[in-house]
Amino acid sequence: MLFNLLAPLASEVQVFNLFRYLTFRSGGAVLTALLISFLLGPSVIRWLKSKQGDGQPIRLDGPENHLLTKKGTPTMGGVLILLALVISTLLWADLNNRYVWVVLWVTIGYGVVGFGDDYLKLTKRNSKGLPGKLKLALQIGIAVIAALAISAILPVELQTHLAVPFFKDVLIQLGPFFAPFAVLVMVGASNAVNLTDGLDGLAIVPVMIVAGCLALIAYLVGNSVFAGYLQIHYVPGCGELAVFCGALVGASLGFLWFNAPPAMVFMGDTGSLSVGGALGTISVIVKHELVLMIIGGLFVLETVSVIMQVASFKLTGRRVFKMEPLHHHFEKKGWAEPTIVIRFWIIASILALAGLSTLKVR
Repeated sequence: MLFNLLAPLASEVQVFNLFRYLTFRSGGAVLTALLISFLLGPSVIRWLKSKQGDGQPIRLDGPENHLLTKKGTPTMGGVLILLALVISTLLWADLNNRYVWVVLWVTIGYGVVGFGDDYLKLTKRNSKGLPGKLKLALQIGIAVIAALAISAILPVELQTHLAVPFFKDVLIQLGPFFAPFAVLVMVGASNAVNLTDGLDGLAIVPVMIVAGCLALIAYLVGNSVFAGYLQIHYVPGCGELAVFCGALVGASLGFLWFNAPPAMVFMGDTGSLSVGGALGTISVIVKHELVLMIIGGLFVLETVSVIMQVASFKLTGRRVFKMEPLHHHFEKKGWAEPTIVIRFWIIASILALAGLSTLKVR
């Protein structure tokens, strides 16, 4: 909004020229989202506590100490993330940019689905929430609309193509399979973050790391000079998503203040589904879907651990891990929660650096 209001006045008031720069507006989005989180956080947490009573239902088959350490902690903290993220994005982004609205559509849509899931968990006092098939169907429906919109907005030469990292000129024509692939990325990223959100601070820091990486990628891919120099595919207009990513970094950092061990609030599906879906959508727009699997590799590992556990048990009757997702396996092995969280943060950082290296290795 500030860009649309103030940038046209730059010729009359020179300071307004700052609003033309993506870097300035991305930085403003970070600080604004962070400030909103700090200001609204205590009030949102108090409101959630007043409405939830005993807080988030704890899995009875989970680590035993969770019944003591997690009981009474409110969930739906994703409301705080969404407020900071959406307000900051609307304030600092170019509202004429269609990519911004597509990402906001998925973010808010998945947030609503997650809110419904959290609400049912609280009112029914169990950890099931929305029926799995209904939840997945809603996610797919939102993603289909986003995928079709993205395909319509992208340049013709990129509309239904998949870019391959490490190769400068390789584009795989997916044709009619582009939309299902894009939907898979969005839904997969959303649920992967959801699976990772099981310990205090575990998911939100990797989300922040991935958002920071995607901010850089969006900025570079949306700049014809940098894209040409790095020999990556140029997507006009996608640089504006750096502002959204900046807002997500700020919102995540602000949420971490309240989610750091011992957590005062959990993000719940309201937060994890929405931010995961946002990351997946951005990767589709900037043509770095495969790179997302690297920089978001921690989320992939958590998801693969669940798939392996289910497949192994159904096929052989044996379990690969003591418990899934992966972080619970290490809890069952006796690792302290802060140890697991910090080591997973380290892994996420290493994978992010590996993913960013694909920008130069061509």
